[in-house]
Amino acid sequence: MKLPTPYRGRFAPSPTGPLHFGSMVAAVGSFLQAKSRGGEWLVRMEDLDPQRETPGAADDILRTLEAFGLHWDGAVLYQSRRHGVYEAALKMLERLDAIYPCACSRREIADSSVKGVDGPVYPGTCRAGIVEDRAPRAWRVKVDGRRIEFNDAIQGRTLRDLAADFGDFVVRRADGFFAYQLAVVVDDAEQRITEVVRGADLIESTPRQMHLQRLLGLSTPDYLHLPVALNARNEKLSKQTLALPVDVAHPQQVLVRVLQFLGQEPLAELSEANLDDFWRWAVKNWRVDRVPRAPGVVVEIPGVGQA
Repeated sequence: MKLPTPYRGRFAPSPTGPLHFGSMVAAVGSFLQAKSRGGEWLVRMEDLDPQRETPGAADDILRTLEAFGLHWDGAVLYQSRRHGVYEAALKMLERLDAIYPCACSRREIADSSVKGVDGPVYPGTCRAGIVEDRAPRAWRVKVDGRRIEFNDAIQGRTLRDLAADFGDFVVRRADGFFAYQLAVVVDDAEQRITEVVRGADLIESTPRQMHLQRLLGLSTPDYLHLPVALNARNEKLSKQTLALPVDVAHPQQVLVRVLQFLGQEPLAELSEANLDDFWRWAVKNWRVDRVPRAPGVVVEIPGVGQA
């Protein structure tokens, strides 16, 4: 009889700034999903885009996780140190004739495309080859009319027509850096992630990542997309919307609010409990079926939102 696969989850922040309430929702949700199943919880630093990163943010994120009692298993994986691994995956896609170079600029794509579910749909301009006087910029993967269906543990059934909804998408960017979609697929496979728990703002990445998994012969994990924390203007809490960093001086109070946001029913005394007791209770009482079935939820908590 085949033994069940051990659960392995992950939290994968981008080091663009300190952790805010929305970040903690993803961290806590993924941690509780892993630990309530007796599994491992890994931390991956998605530092592929140096132009967006804030110096020192990666170390600050790790210190914040430790201050909140969110202890990870194994070594932290840094995407910036894995270009050779992504290059190998790109070469495999090239051997499969699954990718092609693209010379189009963002403006050209915007001018000649229709709007899809997650931005402009690439019209396939360079699929048959680049015009002679143009230089290649990015590399795109062919979607070839594939339809991808999956059932998310929170958001439910999703069906996407890759050609109509996204078009051939980028796996290596014009600046030479590898695209998020490719790096995540390679890393999830290497780290043997069994379930991806992240914010619902990333759910449209899932069909594209599943397409790459199939092309590369990699296993597909389960998916659980948590509701995203929104401010009063229905904007995702982020660095761009001036989300406040979490208060590391009072982690239990922040954590109780995160549990409430996730539909759990934390005891009032947990705000004053030590972190070990807090996490023992939270892991034991974690209920996925209580998490709001919505892509986003407005945070109506004093002190959380915008500066």
